[in-house]
Amino acid sequence: MASNSQKEDIIVNDQPGEDAGLTFWGHLEVLRWALVRVAVVVLVAMIGWFIVMPDIFKPFVLGPTTSDFFLYRLLGSLGGWIPFLPDFSNDAYHVDIININVASQFMTHITTSFWFALVTAFPYLIYEIWKFISPALYDNEKGSIGVAFLFGTGMFYLGCAVGYSVIFPFTFRFLTEYQLSAEITNQISLNSYMGTFLMMVFVMGLVFEIPLLAWVMSKLGLIDREFLVQYRRHAVAVMLILAAAITPTGDPFTLAIVFIPLYLLYELAIKIVGKREVEDEETDE
Repeated sequence: MASNSQKEDIIVNDQPGEDAGLTFWGHLEVLRWALVRVAVVVLVAMIGWFIVMPDIFKPFVLGPTTSDFFLYRLLGSLGGWIPFLPDFSNDAYHVDIININVASQFMTHITTSFWFALVTAFPYLIYEIWKFISPALYDNEKGSIGVAFLFGTGMFYLGCAVGYSVIFPFTFRFLTEYQLSAEITNQISLNSYMGTFLMMVFVMGLVFEIPLLAWVMSKLGLIDREFLVQYRRHAVAVMLILAAAITPTGDPFTLAIVFIPLYLLYELAIKIVGKREVEDEETDE
């Protein structure tokens, strides 16, 4: 009897969690309630951001429109040391954001609150994804997957921070100071500003998920370390194109500011992704 119970324990411990026996519709029900909880959390966060948005919109969202922005002050002090650095020493730099649509300010208030809420709720979203897939995982898989989710969350926030602190200010300042003719006056609309702001910040957040995406693809057997090393030169060309698309400027310094993080992320992905399993099997034989 003791041996039978031990065998049963071994079988139970080797199986996925208790939800693994759910039917297809049962899994859909679990997923539905997970989405409902995420929606509630995002809604609560959105209400909170909507309340405080008038107080933070000017210093935070509109920060890159004036010379008081911290990156401009830092680079202004270094302008004389680096010849190819753009001139950020102009203390009079200021861009007026204009509104040309009746409902734009109200809609901007709502949409900005939503995107800020989505960023705030991102860890909870990851937690719900983890709760949904963890019952299907073995005990030895849960630890590595959990660490990967935490790593992905941190990288998302780091990417958003880089997008806000570096990528968007560089691009915005270049484009607003660029003149095809002195007879043309730049007037930046609220919709144009917010579209560029949100796109660059959140795109960089997603771009910083490259190492996590590579790790997941390696676990699925789609890629391995040798594949990434073999196609490194091709990846560099793609990253240059992507950097040029994210920052459509003619400034090589700004292009490098975007390309360098992308390349470092690719190298980090190479370190994270495992080697080809075939080699390990041949070694064992």
